Amino acid sequence: MSIDAARPRAPIDVMRARAETPGTRHVAHFNNAGAALLPQPVLDAVAEHQELEARIGGYEAEARNGAKLEAVYDSIARLLSCDRTEIALVESATAAWDMAFNAVASLPGGGFRPGDRILTARAEYSANIIPFLQAARRTGVTVEVIPSDETGQTSVDALEAMVAESGQGRGTGRVALIAITHIPTNGGLVNPAAAIGRVARRHGIPYLLDACQTVGQIPVDVEDLGCDFLSATGRKFLRGPRGTGFLYVRKDWLDRIEPHTLDHSGAALVAADRYEMRPDARRFELWECNVAARIGLGAAVDYALSWGLEAIRDRAFGLAETLRRRLAELPGVTVRDLGAERCAIVTFTVDGREPRAIKEALGGQGINVSVSSAASTRFDMDARGLTDLVRASPHYYNSEEEVERLVTAVRGE
Repeated sequence: MSIDAARPRAPIDVMRARAETPGTRHVAHFNNAGAALLPQPVLDAVAEHQELEARIGGYEAEARNGAKLEAVYDSIARLLSCDRTEIALVESATAAWDMAFNAVASLPGGGFRPGDRILTARAEYSANIIPFLQAARRTGVTVEVIPSDETGQTSVDALEAMVAESGQGRGTGRVALIAITHIPTNGGLVNPAAAIGRVARRHGIPYLLDACQTVGQIPVDVEDLGCDFLSATGRKFLRGPRGTGFLYVRKDWLDRIEPHTLDHSGAALVAADRYEMRPDARRFELWECNVAARIGLGAAVDYALSWGLEAIRDRAFGLAETLRRRLAELPGVTVRDLGAERCAIVTFTVDGREPRAIKEALGGQGINVSVSSAASTRFDMDARGLTDLVRASPHYYNSEEEVERLVTAVRGE
């Protein structure tokens, strides 16, 4: 055991976290799975750069703050335990995911072919399923859902069996991609991403991990997860600005993968009829970007790292378990979460009440929650016979008093 592993984790100083989060003075925010409240250091970082742009000009401000912008790659590399050359900054998790998916789909000599299979999870996000279906229409691949186990998480045994059926590497029917969402938007579960990664590695299958709800909520080590590509956003549990995200591309993919779209940031026009891509993951970036937001993203990563992702996870997961228990005690309330491991996303329904009406009523009391609809996770919601769920997602800066306030409001709503 390492010294760091043996050292007890310091608990979150909730009073300081709240003092550094201006929004806590106005709302009880349980929509961190949607967009978290920004901490003051992130607000300051964005405002300072925007003020500099206003004072000296956009290009000039970027040049002056070039070191801050470069440092964002180092911060994200620390967050993911990877190399800075494996990181591309983009405007959203969806953009990152689409870039990786489309690049795998069109790999020279190894892109999607008729009869190939894409394997995904039952709780996969609709923004990912739609590109699967586009690829199926365009290339003839099939999209198959990996069954869930008795806890509701993706079954690793079922995945192993599906790969074994494929005659991997022998003509048609090969698994061309495994793509899952690590923490789905609608059910509290944490999928066994690392175990799935071991299957993908063993069989040489590309593995794309949607970590939109993961990053900022729990520790992430891409080597342990075994993913080849990982997409993430800034605005959720990481507490960064909206309009920010990033893509991780494993280094050994960089000599064989090309983005679907390149510009003169990701490649150089070295002759009238020839271009050369950047050697790193930044080939996936486009030249124009929101520099202030990216600097704010770096500030959000540094802020999360300063608290410690283990401490953040323990605090957020603990609040979520308290909320689940207290909601389950209420007459007519059904907690709908799944999984052997459950995260800081709590979903529930109330007999005789529409989730959207509950959301509006809670909002009128200064309590922010969200609604997860069947359209967001069609495979899973249809399988469970659900149309809408109330989603409450606490974070480490929420207080126990706010949890009780939410429970009381649901009881009396």
